[in-house]
Amino acid sequence: MSYYKIGWFSTGRDKAARELLRVVSDSIKEDRLPSLHIGFVFSNRAKGEARESDLFFKLVEKLGIDLVSFSSRNFRPEMRRKALVQEKRGKPKLISHWRSLYDEEVIKRIDKFEIDLIVLAGYMLIVGEKLCRKYPMINLHPAAPGGPRGTWQEVIWKLIEKNERQTGVMMHLVTPELDAGPPLTYCTFPIKGGKFDFLWEKLEEKLKRKPLETIKREEGENEPLFKEIRKEGVRRELPLIVHTLKALSNKKIELRGKKLMRGGKIIEGYCLNEEINCETDMH
Repeated sequence: MSYYKIGWFSTGRDKAARELLRVVSDSIKEDRLPSLHIGFVFSNRAKGEARESDLFFKLVEKLGIDLVSFSSRNFRPEMRRKALVQEKRGKPKLISHWRSLYDEEVIKRIDKFEIDLIVLAGYMLIVGEKLCRKYPMINLHPAAPGGPRGTWQEVIWKLIEKNERQTGVMMHLVTPELDAGPPLTYCTFPIKGGKFDFLWEKLEEKLKRKPLETIKREEGENEPLFKEIRKEGVRRELPLIVHTLKALSNKKIELRGKKLMRGGKIIEGYCLNEEINCETDMH
């Protein structure tokens, strides 16, 4: 049997990182992803660097997957410190060079695994150009194609500011420009109608008394509309990753360079609404 081999990149910084890996590994063992094989897990932390990543490493070992760890914090630390200071001042040249050197070392450590794809799953380092060009890579982003860029917190506040009717989650191809790669797979969901209307009304009442910036500062992630949008997005993240890997491993969709193909034709992203809504409605 020929397997679709992936490399799994994660910093392993929290419980969510462990859950992502566990769910995909369980899906392989339970024959829901029969053609998929995780060739290795890579982390940019070393053992002993942080409690959470050590728990992540224990899970990788328990699952019987090859672990490759190489600390970015300990790689050319003087250059890295200087580069980060310069980057804050709007001078990114040195940090780009440092990333290039770090990526060269990463490639040396993972090239022997001969994988088809790299999945970024809670990898907290910006990937440099060399790594992007060497392997096809995909990443989870908490918005629909064409939606806001940034962290999940930034995305949700932008959705609220623009009074959007729907959002989603997507897996996109990784490019050197952050969150700018073309969509691979996605699903969408409404944030107007049903339970959301009451939460929008409550927010409108608050906005009569104070600006959104004040609400952000005072309530943050506990603002009820913000919280509900996040909850609905999170419900879809794990199913999206599993269904994306299923579609790739059974060749329902194929990556050829930076082009996504289905049935021999180039497509602009593959919608998984039917599969994911069916799964989330069951829970």
